[in-house]
Amino acid sequence: MIGFTKEATSNEPITEKYWKLITLEGQQVTMGADQEREIFFMLKNKDKRLTGFGGCNSLNGEYTLEEGNRITFSNVATTLRACAELPVKEHGFLEVFNLADNYTIVGDTLSLKVGRRAPLAVGSANY
Repeated sequence: MIGFTKEATSNEPITEKYWKLITLEGQQVTMGADQEREIFFMLKNKDKRLTGFGGCNSLNGEYTLEEGNRITFSNVATTLRACAELPVKEHGFLEVFNLADNYTIVGDTLSLKVGRRAPLAVGSANY
């Protein structure tokens, strides 16, 4: 006999989506010639996990969502690969997870922000 269980779901529009990074600190994001894939992150409902790719290294961590589009990331870690020069500085992308405390979503566009300032990072939902 085979059994199946349904994973916990969420009505949060930010979770379970592949968010491709399109701007970082107001600058358009491009892929480097030697970059293996685009920069992205996902917020998984199961165990409130953050997963993604920063341009060179895979990343993971945890997140918490609160009322009022508040968000907190914690225990963010990456693999330790060394890569050739990339157009986007990976540490700048990772710093977003240390600073962001809120977000907005308009259509398929997510903005991660700190306070009421301009977005630290903007992502596009890819399905």
